[in-house]
Parts: sequence; structure tokens; C-alpha cells
Amino acid sequence: MKSEEFATAVGVVLRTRMRNVVRMLLCAAFFTLHSSLFTSCSESDDEDADEYANWKVRNDAYFLSLEDSLKRTDANWKKIKSYTKDATTVGSNTDYIYVKELQQGTGTQSPLFTDSVRLSYRGRLIPSVTYPEGYVFDQTYIGDYSIRTTAVTDNLASGFITGFTTALIHMHQGDRWRIFIPYQLGYGTSASGSIPAYSTLIFDVQLIDFLPEKGAFAPWSSRQR
Repeated sequence: MKSEEFATAVGVVLRTRMRNVVRMLLCAAFFTLHSSLFTSCSESDDEDADEYANWKVRNDAYFLSLEDSLKRTDANWKKIKSYTKDATTVGSNTDYIYVKELQQGTGTQSPLFTDSVRLSYRGRLIPSVTYPEGYVFDQTYIGDYSIRTTAVTDNLASGFITGFTTALIHMHQGDRWRIFIPYQLGYGTSASGSIPAYSTLIFDVQLIDFLPEKGAFAPWSSRQR
């Protein structure tokens, strides 16, 4: 073989080997990238799983512990039976909501089931891994509560979940309560939006005003109050 032909043959072999090496490196990079993506997804799934792991058991235990709060503290804590339950029997623990009075209003009467109510509120879940104060799933204000900066919602007292309505028909105008609702009086065994099934619900609620059925409230301008 002539020297020129030999050099050409060597060049072909080297180029072929170089292409094979590049292919191997690209393949390695591809699988490394996708492996990290799969690992990342897996870790994210694990985090989500941990967030709500044993969720029913944790919520049952949390709600049961509220009985101790009721016994240890003063009259700021109340236990109110659901309006849907027989008032003549004791019933089970989850036939009730627990209430901590945050602010006492000036009103002396409570809304009827058919009345219209004006509220401000924040709703959250029980404490979890990522949300030590409970995941906030709905609210009419951001940050610390202030009557001057909150928005409001107007609705019928009957237009909420059972536990929430139960609280409203026992509140007075201006009252601000922290309400603890068992999932049996909330969304039950089904998820609702960002609220998992079996969730105890915690609401900070102020009853700003109420009117007879389908009454029309004046426009709300919180900054002028």
C-alpha cells in the first residue's frame, strides 16, 4: 500500500472512531439529563406525598385534640353542634365545630339561615410539612387582618358548607372567630379544588353585617372605614 493510501485509510478509521466516541458522549449526556429529570419528578412526587401522607389520620387526630383546647382554656373557646344534627342528643365529636373567639362584636342578634351575610375570611388547612401554619386555600385579605384593607364576600348564610353556616348563625355583628370544621361538616371524603379529601378546615371569619333574605348591601369600600 502506498503511503498516501495508508494515510487515507488511517484518517477514515480515526474519523469513524471519533464519531463513535461523540455518539457515546451524547448518549451518556442524554441519559444523564433524563435520569436527573426522572429523579427530580420522583423527588417532587415524594414531597407531595409527604405533604398529605396519612392525611385522614392526621386530620382526625388534630380535630380530636381540639377538645383539650376547649377544656384547658377560658370562655373564648366554644363547641357548637351542627344545625343539621339532632339537638336533643350528644352525638359524636364530629357533629360539632370548635370556635375560638378572636374579637367580640357589638351586635346582639345572629343571622337567620335565610339571611344575607357580609364576611371577610381566610381559610386554611391544618399544619403540614411545607405550610407550618396551614396551607391557605382562600381568603379576602393578604397579610395581617385589617378591616380597612380587607375585601368582603356577600352571600346567603345558607350558601356555605355545613360547618361554616353553623358558625354564622351563632355569630353577632362584628364578631371575629377562628372556626375549626371537621371534614364531616366540610367537604367530606372528596377533594374540592386545592383542598384534599378528609381535610379539617380552619377559618378566621368576621361577620361584618347581615340583612334579611336577599337584602342588598351598600357597596363596600374598606379603605373608607
